[in-house]
Amino acid sequence: MRPARLTALTTLLAIVLATAGCATYYRVTDPASGRAYYTEEIKRSQQGTVQFKDVKSGADVTLQASEVLEISSDEFKKNTAK
Repeated sequence: MRPARLTALTTLLAIVLATAGCATYYRVTDPASGRAYYTEEIKRSQQGTVQFKDVKSGADVTLQASEVLEISSDEFKKNTAK
């Protein structure tokens, strides 16, 4: 039992270390207004809308039409600094 537990813990640790620091950042632009939003998570509905939480304002946003672009952490930090 002990070797199985050690193997499980080692595997779990490897997964945690592999995913640590692997964040994805997005700039979502509303083409109607030209406004840019910044977020770390995008949800797409079956109706085609995009839902996310804007990091700068903290608002939950839903857009019918949008342009989603994955960006670097440097660009994300630069545009979300308060």
